[in-house]
Amino acid sequence: MSTSGGVGHESDETTSYVLQPPRPPQQESGTGRLVAGRYRLLAKLGHGGMGTVWRAKDETVDREVAVKEPRVPDHLPERERGNAFERMRREARAAARLDHPSVVNVHDVAVVDGRPWIVMELVRGRSLGDALQEGTLGAREAAKIGLEVLGALEAAHAAGILHRDVKPDNVLLGRHDRVVLTDFGIAQIEGETSLTDTGGFVGSPEFIAPERVLGQRPGPASDLWSLGVVLYAATEGVSPFRRSNTPATLQSVLNATPAPPAAAHGPLADAINGLLQKDPARRPNAAQVRALLEATANPPAPEPTQIVRTVEVPAGGGFRPGRKTWLGLGAAVVAAALAAYLVIADPFAGPLPDGWTKKHTKDVAATLAVPADYQPATPDRKTDKTHWITYSDYSGSIWIGLRLERKAEDTANNIAGSAAAEMYDDDSTFKESGDYDLGMPDTAKTRPEEKTYEGRKAAKNTVTYNTTDTQNSRPREIQIFYYRTTTGDMYKLTVSYPGKGDFTGRGREVARTALANLGVDRL
Repeated sequence: MSTSGGVGHESDETTSYVLQPPRPPQQESGTGRLVAGRYRLLAKLGHGGMGTVWRAKDETVDREVAVKEPRVPDHLPERERGNAFERMRREARAAARLDHPSVVNVHDVAVVDGRPWIVMELVRGRSLGDALQEGTLGAREAAKIGLEVLGALEAAHAAGILHRDVKPDNVLLGRHDRVVLTDFGIAQIEGETSLTDTGGFVGSPEFIAPERVLGQRPGPASDLWSLGVVLYAATEGVSPFRRSNTPATLQSVLNATPAPPAAAHGPLADAINGLLQKDPARRPNAAQVRALLEATANPPAPEPTQIVRTVEVPAGGGFRPGRKTWLGLGAAVVAAALAAYLVIADPFAGPLPDGWTKKHTKDVAATLAVPADYQPATPDRKTDKTHWITYSDYSGSIWIGLRLERKAEDTANNIAGSAAAEMYDDDSTFKESGDYDLGMPDTAKTRPEEKTYEGRKAAKNTVTYNTTDTQNSRPREIQIFYYRTTTGDMYKLTVSYPGKGDFTGRGREVARTALANLGVDRL
């Protein structure tokens, strides 16, 4: 929908109603009109070809509401005009029969001159589409919003309703962290006849599931596909199937495989990849998606840090320690001496900046230094037996990952004989296939370096590239550190961040600090 000042959003047949900070007052045509003897129109929130949404006052109960005025072009055939009005009635019926906090409340349908005016609650906030104009969401925030939208869809599906137009502009972010799914204007209600105008195509092409593009009967999995596209766009900053025109977009929905999520990892990546399966039978159901999103939104608490207590000896020698105390003191002295030795002997040990903490993860047998507010993600042990952990900032722009490839599990002998060999093998992978699970093109530039770690040879590679998305290609930079232990296990520490912009300097500092404080267990 075309709007002024970003106040409302609408596709050809649907409207989102969201109140944002007021603009300078303008007298608009229709302002002040009293509808159905009750609803006083105050200001337009948005408009499109099929309707206008007004902020209005319900003078009967003295509250502000959103009122959707039907506006159908006069040149449309009578049949299509009738279909447009019937869609609005169905929108009201679909939303009104759902009792869920994440579904917009419909208060009334006022019929004026045979046209239905829908009266709804006024959601104060902005749309997810507006929020994404300012930047991407972090994994936890995206998962929390996804859970609310999923709840609304579950309620709709249980009532026999398919939404059919799940997209960021139809997700409203209200006060007190409320998330509202709106615009049931093209919803399909079980048992009711289909409404399709001649040559019409309802919905937003880049969010439409492949089975709908093919004209097959949609189901709940079709709405879940759309949720997967929303989550991808929210975390990656780009819609995976958007192209320059509608036919190309629909073709990409049918045939294109989007680049693996770069900002989403662990359960959230599993949810997105699963939801974007072309075959609806292979997509996870709502319960499985909920489990993955909850794992992302509410990660397990970090393991408690062990606290070492020291014994204070009062002045004057009035305290005589017993045998157990002497043993404890001896152990503490040995531990302190060992720690001091490791700091001196380990050239990578560096000062930890304010706001950082160290996290030990048993599965990767290592300790990582990370900013304290970075969010962790780990493999789903039901489906993923590899050993890795990642930490990312809330925006998803910078992330730190550590992977351990155990020699005992390397039945195919894929682990290289040295850190440098592993690095150069990856270097050729970058240049030849652009794989490495980061969506790199074959034009990626690498800068390999040989290093030492704990007295052994190690290696580091800095890779710069542009993301493969043709609509919004962005520069990225990653630093990868390789270390092969004496037992043949291979560690890869990866730090990824934007290649240009405000986050680049911060990303390089994060990489330097993470590498300087890496602690590998002696297995």
